[in-house]
Amino acid sequence: MTDSPPWFEYRVVVHPHHTDYAGIVWHGTYIAWLEEARVAYLQQHNLTFADWIKAGVDLPVVDMALRYRQSLRLGDEALIQARTDPFKGVRLVWQYEVLNSVTQELCLEGTVTLATVDLTSRRVLRRLPDHLQAALG
Repeated sequence: MTDSPPWFEYRVVVHPHHTDYAGIVWHGTYIAWLEEARVAYLQQHNLTFADWIKAGVDLPVVDMALRYRQSLRLGDEALIQARTDPFKGVRLVWQYEVLNSVTQELCLEGTVTLATVDLTSRRVLRRLPDHLQAALG
């Protein structure tokens, strides 16, 4: 069994535009938060999406699985935890947990899979450029 990498943590306060009419976080909001955490993770590793574009690589989402466990509400603080699975072939698999940062209750578990695609040809890349691969570890 291999050890999982540590979680990257990203915090968000639930604002009115994140919620439905009852003050409960709308289900689609979580997807945006997962992407925000992914972008912040990459920035912490000195990679921006502009770097991927410059390298001619696009990262479309090709699979997503979310399990909603507990609702977050207006005013709560969400702790989004993100980490990558070991890089396999042409896919980047991200694992997520969204917690209520005060109660530590698990609110959402998710997996998002991104494919590496050539920006011009739209064909799946079989290998990342070396500098991107190195930055991802």
